[in-house]
Amino acid sequence: MTTTTRDPSTAAHRHRTVGGPAHELRAISMVWQREMIRFRHDPARVFAMLLQPLLFLFVMGTGLASIVDTGGEIDFRTFLFPGVLAISVLFSAAFAGISLVWDREFGFLREMLVAPVSKFAIIVGKCLGGATAATAQSLVVLALAGMVGVPYHPVLMLKLLALLFVAAFMLTAIGVLLSARIRQIQAAMPTSQLTILPMMFLSGALFPLANLPDWLAILTKLNPLTYVVQPMRAVVFDYLNVSAGALEALDPAITWFGWQLPIGVQILVALGFASAILAAGIAIFDRSD
Repeated sequence: MTTTTRDPSTAAHRHRTVGGPAHELRAISMVWQREMIRFRHDPARVFAMLLQPLLFLFVMGTGLASIVDTGGEIDFRTFLFPGVLAISVLFSAAFAGISLVWDREFGFLREMLVAPVSKFAIIVGKCLGGATAATAQSLVVLALAGMVGVPYHPVLMLKLLALLFVAAFMLTAIGVLLSARIRQIQAAMPTSQLTILPMMFLSGALFPLANLPDWLAILTKLNPLTYVVQPMRAVVFDYLNVSAGALEALDPAITWFGWQLPIGVQILVALGFASAILAAGIAIFDRSD
């Protein structure tokens, strides 16, 4: 009598077989909903994440307004506002991606990974959830626009929200990429800080990109966040009465080898960065966790 043996790897493969697009969309939706539930039940985290951008805008902005020359046309806090908006999603979005390390330590990640859904659905749902939560959190900062001289124009607000979501998605994807190989939360926090802080300071969020040393100008152009902060500032300045000289000093064009990148191209570059980071996170994510 012959006997047959069952290959465990084949059984595991069958268990993980994914369905069609509708099945994957449901999985993305469920992961997104979990992130929304986590966001609603953690108001302390929301408050803590908002405190830093508000300090940048009203404390640092007010303190530096008397010594930073903006040409006398706009308040320094008006210049800071787009950068502070980006900072408002920077930490919350990145930490949303890093939270995968918590999920791994508490066993929830394993529950998701053994489900019959793809890595793509899990990670995209995570990134969409983190981006949505971070963008919603930034609405508090956006609501303060009028206090620093930024008009409450509906089209301007929608443009800023769209750019914020792009930034939040990209930053959440960076957090996911970092957490793909980190096993302990003690290592996750310093690693994320080591990534987030240079991105913040090299994006032009807190200072103009004009007249920088060559080495610093190159670093700003290599920073993905630059291609969100600068379009946001350009959008805000479009709704203000700012002279050409002030624009050149406060919002200089990003150039590649002498070519000035239009705003649309800058946004496409940001989307390209986000897609590449997401693809890298999916590629190196290990289902054996």
